[in-house]
Amino acid sequence: MKNGGIAVRCFTRRKEIHCGKNYLEIDVYPYTERQGDAVKKRRGKRQRVTSPKQRNLNDKNARRYLTQLANTNFDESGYHITATYSPKYLPQSIEDAGREIRNYLRRVEERRKKAGLEPLKYILVTECKTDKGGEKPVRIHHHILMNGGLPRETLESIWSRPRRKGQKQGERLGFINADKLQPQDNGLEALCAYLTKNPNGKKRWSSSKNLEHPWFTTNDSEFSRRKVEKIAKAPPDGSIWEKRYHGFRVVDYKAEFNEITGWSLSVKMRKIAEGGL
Repeated sequence: MKNGGIAVRCFTRRKEIHCGKNYLEIDVYPYTERQGDAVKKRRGKRQRVTSPKQRNLNDKNARRYLTQLANTNFDESGYHITATYSPKYLPQSIEDAGREIRNYLRRVEERRKKAGLEPLKYILVTECKTDKGGEKPVRIHHHILMNGGLPRETLESIWSRPRRKGQKQGERLGFINADKLQPQDNGLEALCAYLTKNPNGKKRWSSSKNLEHPWFTTNDSEFSRRKVEKIAKAPPDGSIWEKRYHGFRVVDYKAEFNEITGWSLSVKMRKIAEGGL
């Protein structure tokens, strides 16, 4: 490959992304020597996957990172919470909604402390749809992935205004539903795809600071372009990867061709549970 008349050597990178103990992603793709110079000293070492600067979920990398973060931190013991506002309590701005949901998360944290549970972990996605002028919110709602421990009735009951004198419970802010997470072969990818689908409005996300981050390692000598091409053109064979990553099984595989750079591979794997499922 030439860049401005200067020959640039190409090689093939294998990137392993570890999402907790149960999920693994492998990317095999062409890489140039010039790109590699920036990270040459870190090759082969364990590195944390960093959060993309783009936080509004319009970016493909941001959506993928959110899924990796969810798979790293949450399992079937956690919850997916959907919280909306009644017309009476509809926030006037996305900033007002941010304050409201932060207060809710603070109340959840207080309940967890009283119950002697570990600190709250969460990923928050807020969607805001506006009027035709694009200014006044007409629908704001939140999706929250959080760790388990509290009863769903508790999580739903505190989506409310502070209790007034004579009230047993404060007035509900709107509809709220807490469901147990149900990871599938790709973990929480299907749920995250739903939460990050192209919105008719704006979506933002944030997370607690105590989440475990996915991490990765790279190798630039394991695969040649010829070897990648051979794998890509052959019938899909999960055993190639399952032999290498013992204890994991392939749940998704893609081979893509680019006329300029050539073939690339994408593999997703899940740890085999006890009983072989």
